[in-house]
Amino acid sequence: MGFRAIVVERDAEKRTRAEVREIGLADLPEGEVTVAVDWSTLNYKDGLCLGPGAGLVRKYPHVPGIDFAGRVEASDDPRYRPGDPVVLTGWRVGEAHWGGYAQRARAKADWLVPLPEGLTLRQAMAIGTAGLTAMLAVMALEGHGLAPEKGPVLVTGAAGGVGSVAVAVLARLGYEVAAVTGRPEAEGYLRRLGARRIVPRAELAGPAERVLESETWAGCVDAVGGSVLARVTRQLKYRAAAAAVGNAGGAEVPLSIIPFLLRGVSLLGIDSVLQPFENRQRAWARLVRDLDLELLETMVRPAVLADLPALGAEILKGRVQGRVVVDVNG
Repeated sequence: MGFRAIVVERDAEKRTRAEVREIGLADLPEGEVTVAVDWSTLNYKDGLCLGPGAGLVRKYPHVPGIDFAGRVEASDDPRYRPGDPVVLTGWRVGEAHWGGYAQRARAKADWLVPLPEGLTLRQAMAIGTAGLTAMLAVMALEGHGLAPEKGPVLVTGAAGGVGSVAVAVLARLGYEVAAVTGRPEAEGYLRRLGARRIVPRAELAGPAERVLESETWAGCVDAVGGSVLARVTRQLKYRAAAAAVGNAGGAEVPLSIIPFLLRGVSLLGIDSVLQPFENRQRAWARLVRDLDLELLETMVRPAVLADLPALGAEILKGRVQGRVVVDVNG
């Protein structure tokens, strides 16, 4: 029996083409668990895998989709039985391993997490990799000592998937959130999520005149990288930290060592791909507790498989706001 999937091909000139195609169970990669996928999402990595590849995709043809949620259809592992609702994020699925842009997916049992109690499969993907990453960043900053009374927290790339969830979670936890965006039209959206202040990206994009600027931020969730992250480190308060979750603004960060030496600031790297099972469960439990699910719904833009090639190009241009939730059966 065939089913639909987004399949990406690459020609001899390394040009890629993504289209909806019918494939079969025999085409799926190895793995102990076969999942009937209901929902997936669109992330920046997905945009790369739908388009240029950017070194993430090892071989073609390829099925992208770095996360998915659905129900177990078949399992060789006793931890999962047919009908069990499961979620997958990370583990290079959708990059090195075929992913969730298909009505069926096959994966290793160790990569799955049971659907967190209190969430539907659709809500789990409204959160998705982006939301899990945001929560991991908040948890890391809390572990470094961040608390609401320490002062305002900056979120860069705030209108994107990670940034949107970070703003909403931090605001609900009682933090004064300052949201950085390059899109003036996103101000109303960000304020509805809980941002008290909007910082135009241009204020942080230019070079700093001093190696140390005014101590402003008690912490930062940074989805941009590049010169923006470098500038933020010069504005962090004494012993504050920035949690780096993305590089939409560039992978090279022109840092000065002075904020690290004279203010003791820290840069925390947030990896959502290889997180241990226990950490994933803790982060999902925190999301159920600390993210307003009604507010989450206001971030969602619905899509189907046929929409993804165009949306993938849009997300690479920074034109996708909030969370794109993909109905793979739509």
